[in-house]
Amino acid sequence: MNSPQLAVAPAFLRKLMAVVVVGAVILGVTAVVSPDRAWANLLLLSYYLITLGLGGALFIALTNVCGASWSVAFRRVPEALTGLLPVAGVLVLVAVALRLPQYAWHHHGHGGPGTFWFKELWLSSKFFAVRAVAFVLLWIVLARILVWNSRRQDTRAGVSNVPINTGVSVLFLGVFAITISLAGVDWIMALEPLWFSTMWGVYQFSGLIMATLAAMIIACICLRRMGPLEGIFTDEHLHDLGKLLMGFSCFWMYIWFSQYMLIWYSNIPEETSYFIPRLHGPWAPVVVGSLVLNWIIPFFALLPRPSKRSESIMLRVCVVVLIGRWVDLSVMIFPPVIGTTPLFGLPELASVAIPCGLASWLFFRSFSAAPPVPAGDPDLVASLHYHA
Repeated sequence: MNSPQLAVAPAFLRKLMAVVVVGAVILGVTAVVSPDRAWANLLLLSYYLITLGLGGALFIALTNVCGASWSVAFRRVPEALTGLLPVAGVLVLVAVALRLPQYAWHHHGHGGPGTFWFKELWLSSKFFAVRAVAFVLLWIVLARILVWNSRRQDTRAGVSNVPINTGVSVLFLGVFAITISLAGVDWIMALEPLWFSTMWGVYQFSGLIMATLAAMIIACICLRRMGPLEGIFTDEHLHDLGKLLMGFSCFWMYIWFSQYMLIWYSNIPEETSYFIPRLHGPWAPVVVGSLVLNWIIPFFALLPRPSKRSESIMLRVCVVVLIGRWVDLSVMIFPPVIGTTPLFGLPELASVAIPCGLASWLFFRSFSAAPPVPAGDPDLVASLHYHA
């Protein structure tokens, strides 16, 4: 199977980098005027980017473990998403390092000696920093192994890499399940250290997989229009990705409601402290907007079968979901950092522009580094004739 290599105009790549540079300059100026606001936006955009890269590796690992052949034809897309991990990992570590003392338990002045000994230990600066570096390195190394082994298949005709892929994927899934939960607790939930939720890890996963599916769908449609996936990425693939997106949208809403309902029902002050400032006051419309963007619009737009097979509808819904992911993260991060009044100005536009420009630039660079179709994979034929 021969497919045209992706050729991206250098002028287009320069425009993407210009967007990133302008956004970085805006955040740099904001850091002088309003350090907290700049840092909140840096944490948001870096966490957004790293979860997109992780989502690409997660999709590859899940399909490998399940023995799924339907996604082989467009597997280079989630592989290219993993190209975000090194840069996003550095940005996350920079964000953590800039506010490492503020994450420490004693910075918040909570409790007396031994009152919350485990939280005090867990949020000690050195242990916190070691965990952050370990998470990022594990994600990058395991994702690189997954992608390298997949691309090596093209040069080893007749040799199956399935057993190795499956083994590495099982390892990645185990590491991912633990580390994404702990990273979400460390980098976001620890902004409000007295508050806790046992559903936080799965809530982070639900948002991650939704945004990843939306980014994959946009990339696949664009690559089909540009040529590399023309005749390869079919409406059947689009349809099934649309079903996954709608399903995980419902899953996100289920987790969001379950977390809220349990906290509302028990009405324990240290638990309700998270929702009170978000549902009473200026943040309430933002929370409602998050629900609309992440569930109501995707659910009703993708219910009809033709919608999931329409490029134009899927593109619009995926853009809505990616915006919804930004809003969802802002609801998690901004209130404890910038206060009870939502802000949206140039710094927030920069935190939207930088992920868009940087993710696109890194994606195209990674996708262009390998043939657009895994021609050596024994399941490619089954994927190409999927539902035929």
